[in-house]
Amino acid sequence: MNLFALLKDGGFVMVPLIVCSLAVWAVVFEKAWGLGQFKKQYKTLHAKAYELVKANRIDEAKGLFQTAGPLIAAPHLVLFEEKDLRKDLRDEKVQRRLSETQAGLRKFLWVLGTIGSSAPFIGLFGTVVGIIKSFDSIAASGKSGFSVVAAGLSEALIATAAGIFVAVVAVMFYNYFQTKLQNLNLEFRNRLEDLADLLE
Repeated sequence: MNLFALLKDGGFVMVPLIVCSLAVWAVVFEKAWGLGQFKKQYKTLHAKAYELVKANRIDEAKGLFQTAGPLIAAPHLVLFEEKDLRKDLRDEKVQRRLSETQAGLRKFLWVLGTIGSSAPFIGLFGTVVGIIKSFDSIAASGKSGFSVVAAGLSEALIATAAGIFVAVVAVMFYNYFQTKLQNLNLEFRNRLEDLADLLE
């Protein structure tokens, strides 16, 4: 049995499951590319800025971050623009900008979590529909037997399997990106603090 036949035999519940699957892969590719670009850019900028600050070329270092993306620029620019502010007040501002950066990096991650928790229930709904069709077939034919209920049971099993598969993929990538984000945020924060210490 080929893939298209399976999708057809799974019934109408396969439509939302296919949509969920496409959404999962769209988020996966977006996060993989976006986080990779973020890490590459901030590492390059931080290395250059660190050397410039050590050479006391503060304005040039600030200029680097003025051309960066907002998720990288915002917390770093606080260090340069508020360097004369009292340390505790400056740190509060940096923490607020860091929170915005972390929220920006988590963008769309909720999609994976939502699909991971809801896809099995969509599949379960397909299971119920398939079983109902089996009972309808029995009622319509007036007799039982595997040949009578086969179509309904096939739909139920395909829908169940599809729902579980989509959920497992979504949860695996959700956990993967959660761990990746924790490590990335920690590294970003540490490098930011290293630069802050150098500016003092």
